[in-house]
Amino acid sequence: MSTTLFISDLHLSADRPAITALLLDFLQERAARAQALYVLGDLFEVWLGDDAIHPAYQPVLQAFRALAGGGMPVAVLHGNRDFLLGQTFEQLSGCRLIADPTLIELNGEPTLLMHGDTLCTDDVEYQQFRAHVRNPETQRQFLAMGIEQRIAMARQFRDASRERTSHKASAIMDVNQQAVANVMRRHGVRQLIHGHTHRPAVHDFTLDGQPARRIVLGDWYEQGSVLVCDETGCRLESLGGA
Repeated sequence: MSTTLFISDLHLSADRPAITALLLDFLQERAARAQALYVLGDLFEVWLGDDAIHPAYQPVLQAFRALAGGGMPVAVLHGNRDFLLGQTFEQLSGCRLIADPTLIELNGEPTLLMHGDTLCTDDVEYQQFRAHVRNPETQRQFLAMGIEQRIAMARQFRDASRERTSHKASAIMDVNQQAVANVMRRHGVRQLIHGHTHRPAVHDFTLDGQPARRIVLGDWYEQGSVLVCDETGCRLESLGGA
């Protein structure tokens, strides 16, 4: 049976070694038996550039490379925390960076893959910040800084984000259903898979008179979370605590 796996929002960090250990076990055991693996953003808590890889990430890169070297296709989307992943990451990990959004054929069903943050259109402040940091000139200036400067700036951005988030209503930080409908119409799909919101669920709804589905991946803060898709359908599974 052909199995495709989807994960997102692991937020790997040196401060959370148990989650890294859980991922390494997942890659060596569960993922090795699948036909493809997609990581839909925020694999890392922060990525300061391909020239500033934290030593704690090396075992992860090596595990991905071993998986990909065995013939397993591994695709990675940029998240809102690790959007500076680049060609060196691809070379070291064996993973392939893909666009957001990306359209794939999943067991005969055209399926759109996204990180999901662009769907949170009610959070105007975040969308403005996202546009700023994704600007190529902003990124060029950031990568021209020394690594210590980048660390300080990333910490400043993270603290400011936490402060802003603490004052926002939960609904504002979730996806906007109209934005979901718009992107699905634009790509001609009835199935969307994304992460970002940390609210794992399967949402069935009607789009232009036809059944549609939005599948939200879970985060890896308290436990692992994976979407398993095969000929029988798609199901969200937990991987145990960390």
